Amino acid sequence: MALAANRAMGFALVAVGITLLAGFLYAAVLSKALPPPDNWFLLAIRNDRYYCLLVPLTVPVIIVAVYLHWMSMKMFKHA
Repeated sequence: MALAANRAMGFALVAVGITLLAGFLYAAVLSKALPPPDNWFLLAIRNDRYYCLLVPLTVPVIIVAVYLHWMSMKMFKHA
């Protein structure tokens, strides 16, 4: 029973991740390439600049976090 529940939870998490990735890609890339929609919500997403700048500004922070994680693991391993 626990194996089936863990597998279902894993599939649910993967499905949520794929859905969020598709939504982000639409908001950041695809909405700018498509013609203007008639829906006010999709038009607001198209005119938004936040998500277009989110990824480029997050990349340096991720690089620093990965470096600090690597350095802390080296210090832990050799201490």
